[in-house]
Amino acid sequence: MTNERFLRQSFLGESGQEVIGRCLVGLVGLGGGGGHIALQLAHVGFMNYVTYDADFAEDSNLNRLVIAIEADVAAGTPKVEAAKRRILGVRGAAHVETYRCRWQERPEPLRACDLVFGCVDSFAERRELEACCRRYLIPYIDIGMDLHQAGDEPPVMGGQVILSMPNGPCMFCLGYLTEEKLGREAARYGAAGGRPQVVWPNGVLASTAVGVAVDLLTDWSRSLRGPVYLAYRGNDGTVVPHPRLVHFRGGACPHYPPDQVGDPLFKRL
Repeated sequence: MTNERFLRQSFLGESGQEVIGRCLVGLVGLGGGGGHIALQLAHVGFMNYVTYDADFAEDSNLNRLVIAIEADVAAGTPKVEAAKRRILGVRGAAHVETYRCRWQERPEPLRACDLVFGCVDSFAERRELEACCRRYLIPYIDIGMDLHQAGDEPPVMGGQVILSMPNGPCMFCLGYLTEEKLGREAARYGAAGGRPQVVWPNGVLASTAVGVAVDLLTDWSRSLRGPVYLAYRGNDGTVVPHPRLVHFRGGACPHYPPDQVGDPLFKRL
């Protein structure tokens, strides 16, 4: 695909746009971060999507949900349909599969993806999604942001972008996921309430994640060779390699052995 629309993306290489157009991308979660990603992927030239989100557009979403408008709130538009409309508005010939449910309820389409973005709220959801992608040898890109405040100190805004590659370090290896975090989250399940969310950190993280995906597919920068774990510091507006990478020693991932791939096999007893 070399039409005029993508002339300014020619730095992606001779076959870069063709690779992007062929890629089947999964989007799990179409809220503040996932909505940004869906829209940006369409502008870049992605043509094939599998999307999951069980929620509808609500008035409280409109401070950050770039795929929705007030009319969607009034109509009770599902987020997957809002995303599909925006994608098709940019790429009218795109193929967009929509699943208004949790991905665990319809996992088969996700397993066929070449690349998956996770924009989910909990550590447990991230663990399950990464485990699925590892089993089916799918690169997984995770994004998330949070905001904390202690006493009279200014709020601290942060976030992460992590690329989890088959046979590479997983989110446990990189220290982002731990059994302690999962345990704490399970203990307070249902009591955490809504987390602060605004549009600009989601936009930064989504743009960074889309950039990682394009580089992964086209290798245009020739620099995506090691672990990708980026930390967003909202208070000073920076995205930098996470300090945990200093302590990462490499080696094979012990959490997802390479022989445990594909559909599980069961022995008849």
